Amino acid sequence: MQFMQAGQTMAQQFMEFLGKNAQAQGNQPPQIDPQALTALQKRLMDQQMSLWQAMLDKQKGAPQAFKVEPEPGDRRFAAPAWRDSPIYDYLHQAYLLNVRYLKEMVEVLPAQDDKARDKMRFLARQVADAMAPTNFAATNPEFIQLALETKGQSITDGINNLLKDFEKGRISMTDESVFEVGKNIATTEGAVVFENEVMQLIQYAPLTPKVGTRPLLVVPPCINKFYIMDLQPDNSLIRFLVEQGNTVFLVSWRNPMEAQGHLGWDDYLEHGPLAAISVIREMTRVKQINALGFCVGGTILTSALGVLKARGEDSVASLTLLTTLLDFSDTGEIGLFIDEQALTTREATIGQGGLLPARDLQNTFSFLRANDLVWNYVQNNYLKGQKPQAFDLLYWNSDSTNLPGPFACWYMRNMYLDNSLRVPGKLTMCGETVDLGKLDMPVYLLATREDHIVPWQSAYLSTRILGGKLRFVLGASGHIAGVINPASKNKRSYWINDDVQADADAWLAGATEMKGSWWLDWANWIKEHCGEQRAARKIGTTKYKAIEPAPGRYVRERAV
Repeated sequence: MQFMQAGQTMAQQFMEFLGKNAQAQGNQPPQIDPQALTALQKRLMDQQMSLWQAMLDKQKGAPQAFKVEPEPGDRRFAAPAWRDSPIYDYLHQAYLLNVRYLKEMVEVLPAQDDKARDKMRFLARQVADAMAPTNFAATNPEFIQLALETKGQSITDGINNLLKDFEKGRISMTDESVFEVGKNIATTEGAVVFENEVMQLIQYAPLTPKVGTRPLLVVPPCINKFYIMDLQPDNSLIRFLVEQGNTVFLVSWRNPMEAQGHLGWDDYLEHGPLAAISVIREMTRVKQINALGFCVGGTILTSALGVLKARGEDSVASLTLLTTLLDFSDTGEIGLFIDEQALTTREATIGQGGLLPARDLQNTFSFLRANDLVWNYVQNNYLKGQKPQAFDLLYWNSDSTNLPGPFACWYMRNMYLDNSLRVPGKLTMCGETVDLGKLDMPVYLLATREDHIVPWQSAYLSTRILGGKLRFVLGASGHIAGVINPASKNKRSYWINDDVQADADAWLAGATEMKGSWWLDWANWIKEHCGEQRAARKIGTTKYKAIEPAPGRYVRERAV
């Protein structure tokens, strides 16, 4: 009976959470239909009784007639300890029933619109994930088993891990002592050849005797460090780009501190891509370059190209956008954090100056996948006393960045909330009225099928905005793993379809699956836009001399 009541307790806590959230926004909390609630409670009671009876039958040697399985991909109860003991076997299945009840309750609650319903679903998932028996010592058989095997040492180690993380102010996801930026990650040879308050411009050393006439500018996201694209030699996208015969330049965004808290969107455009394009053209003496943007780096880059177009300049011959939003109609769960009230509060506090702290951004992204990026480490680090394994991608994930308040507020207001970038002439940036439809260069668009930050259907909407010849490619996996899919390993797959006139679902229905990495597909595409071959040149020029070796000092600055 206690486990049946647990479902009611979970639902009660969720409703209290909703009530406080509604009160904070000046709204009335949602009221569930009493008849619908009664029906849900009766179904939960019946299912719990069926589970209880099935467990009793199982103990008598009879087949278990009623069983509750985790959802696909849920590995929390995979250890044999959850099934070897009848207590924990019942406990985890009863929990799964309670989660099912909570999800069903959300669907019968009244909601103003789809976004409100999605927010309730998200909050319900957070409550359910937090209350999982895996997260508590008394209800986790793996914790008890390990404590007995180690004679309590795992408990001591877990407490020490917890104290260390308290000092750092964040959960440790990897053994950070193994990695050092510039030593065993972000090691592709190059040098900083230009810098300003916003970014350093890195030029990478050639790896081929000849290179294309047109250099390639890479604009990574400013929300994280650039070296996700240059982790280690065998999974470095930057190294791959250089190996394809490109003269590669990269914008390394500064990790802003209080002194940069005044910077806005226009500052990032003017002193980011626009400054980089000007310097690169001067250094290489070409009229046009190729450009590649990743995530919000792609949004910034495309906005900058819109500014150039409005100024009558065609400085970019081809554009590559990786998991980038230009149409923010559907932003996935990220958009649930951005509403009028929350944004108005931020605009009043940091909109005119100040920082959006790295910790806020990291927590937001982590709780999008709480079981993988939060509770998994609570269990392993603190309950089991384990030391996190060394993993370069998770080291990068922990190396978060701040954002200047004015930049962050402008971005959230005009992109996420108002979705203005897609509308011709609606936004003025750097003093220019921007129309992305006038960008007529060839474009390579990559989205990833399981992306929870940039839903692939939303990335596909860029085909309706840009004016040039488009190639849309859909990669497997998620926002990071789908992009960083080394050609040398040639894993996963990607989908291609030359018909981008259809809607997203029809495009996918008619697409062909190709085995391996999308990197090779892009390499063939970019060759058409590299220009004639010429002898590779050393880094820098007389005017733009090497300031310091790559990866530079900006990327080493950690948020405090």
